[in-house]
Amino acid sequence: MPPKTRSKALKRSAGFDVEAFLDSAGAHRRIVKYTDAAPIFVQGEPASAVMYIQSGNVKLAVLARNGKEAIVAVLERGDFVGEGCLAGQPRRMSSASAMGTATLLVIEKTEMLRLLHAHRPLADRFINHMLARNIRIEEDLVDHLFNSSEKRLARTLLLLARYGKDAEPDRMLPKVSQETLAEIVGTTRSRINFFMNKFRKLGFIEYNGGLEVKSSLLSVVLHD
Repeated sequence: MPPKTRSKALKRSAGFDVEAFLDSAGAHRRIVKYTDAAPIFVQGEPASAVMYIQSGNVKLAVLARNGKEAIVAVLERGDFVGEGCLAGQPRRMSSASAMGTATLLVIEKTEMLRLLHAHRPLADRFINHMLARNIRIEEDLVDHLFNSSEKRLARTLLLLARYGKDAEPDRMLPKVSQETLAEIVGTTRSRINFFMNKFRKLGFIEYNGGLEVKSSLLSVVLHD
């Protein structure tokens, strides 16, 4: 299912700047900058704060008992992360780390709960975020159950490029390795390399100081 099929009602609340509000509301917060692959929080540690992504991308991953890691989400600026603590989650169920450089606004659980109860626009924005996250999880499940690895890779690249989310979406992808793409898509690195070369030859992607995604890549997702 292509990204643009998401409900327009779940887009960011127009005219409400979460970051500016949190600054003006005097929230107990701190701004933290993370570099490539730096851990933001680790699976199993106490969950005591919510983070708002000011810039960059954040990878969420779950580690199984056998040591195998699975990437469950890639979040971007404007998203919240670590919100499970608000629902009584005592410990982190996943690990979060930066992809490239990421800047996060960290808000303690008690302060975030106070803000959500006291300010309706923030609560509405947060609810929209959670609903959009649930829709994304459902789309990911359908994608893995019914689509080929080639289509899954195309959809992943479009999502990372924010296709269909903004009026002027970012086409240049954040720094992401083929190993990471393989984990997200659920296939091998060799298959990712094969499809990336294929997409490049077809003009769907371009390497120009970074990985640029063309809107024509959507044809791979829509093709039966």
